[in-house]
Amino acid sequence: MRAVFTALALSLAAPLASCSGGADAAADSAQTIPLTIAAADGKTHRFTVEVARSEEEQRKGLMFRTDLPAGTGMLFPFPKPKIASFWMKNTLIPLDMIFIRSDGSIDRIAENTIPESLEPVVSGGEVAAVLEVAGGTAAELGLDEDAKVKWAD
Repeated sequence: MRAVFTALALSLAAPLASCSGGADAAADSAQTIPLTIAAADGKTHRFTVEVARSEEEQRKGLMFRTDLPAGTGMLFPFPKPKIASFWMKNTLIPLDMIFIRSDGSIDRIAENTIPESLEPVVSGGEVAAVLEVAGGTAAELGLDEDAKVKWAD
């Protein structure tokens, strides 16, 4: 009987092991676009961001990543503006979440979100997109709600 359970466990583990490298594979194959943030001080900051378009891509987001290089991030555009709510389940690194209105203005910045937290991180109002960048980026670049975000879609 033990042999049957061992065989079953191994047969289930093999497909999961092939998916465990998915975070790096997803990063390599994801569509990236340029994005700029014009800060209130007049400085423009350029990013190359992955776009999470599908519901599945948005559910996975940056889960299981162990780093997020400076100047990169992930953009979550929505078909129509909505109150956005995110959590950090299976997200291993702190992130800054920038909630963006339809006109590119910033609704709210949630700085240094807590890795693996199940507490919701919610926009202040309806937003058209959310940008996730490495934790501490907003403070480092002096970004606040007076900044404007632009990207070509």
